Amino acid sequence: MQVALDDYVWAAGIATELVNTAPEVWHGEDHLPDLASLVTFAELHGPDSLATLARQARPAGLRAVHGLRDTVRSLIDHPSRERLIAGAAALTSPIGGTTLVPGPANHTRWAVSLRPGATILDALSLICGIGVLGVVQTLGEKRFRSCGSPTCQGAFIDTTRPGRRRYCMPGLCGNRINVANHRARQAAARTR
Repeated sequence: MQVALDDYVWAAGIATELVNTAPEVWHGEDHLPDLASLVTFAELHGPDSLATLARQARPAGLRAVHGLRDTVRSLIDHPSRERLIAGAAALTSPIGGTTLVPGPANHTRWAVSLRPGATILDALSLICGIGVLGVVQTLGEKRFRSCGSPTCQGAFIDTTRPGRRRYCMPGLCGNRINVANHRARQAAARTR
C-alpha cells in the first residue's frame, strides 16, 4: 500500500473518522469494539489493501489501533505546530520508504510505501500521519478542532476550502443543532 503525500485531505478524513469511533464521542459506545468493526471501517474508508490488513489483525492489533486513535485525538486536541509535526513524524517514521509514483498525465507524485509485513496499525499510522502533516503544511494548525456541538465530544481535521467546518460529523451533529434551533424557534413563536 502507498499513500501519496498530496492525498492529505483523504488521509485527514480517515484520521477524523478513526478518532470519532471512540466511546466518548458516542456517549460510551465504542464504534470500533471488535475485529469485525475494524474490517468494516477499513472497507468503508480505505483501499482494498487496508481492508486486507484489517482482516489479518488480531485482538492485540485492535488494541493498538485504539491506542493510535487516542494518539491522533491528542494531536487534534492540542494542535501546536511543533507538537503536530513531531507527533505525525513519529506516526510515519517506522513505516516504509518514500518514492515517486506515476500519476495522471505523466505527473509523478511523492508517496510513502508500507514496508513488507506491515500491519493495520502501520497502515493507519501512515495514513493519519500523512493527513496531519499535509494539513499542517498546507492549511495550518488552526484546522484541528473540537466539535462545535455542545452535546458532542468529537474532534476533526477541517480540510474544507473555506475552513469553516464546525462539526465532527456535519450530517449528525450539525443536523441535531439545526433541529434543536428549529424547535426552539417554533416554541418561541407559539408563546407569542
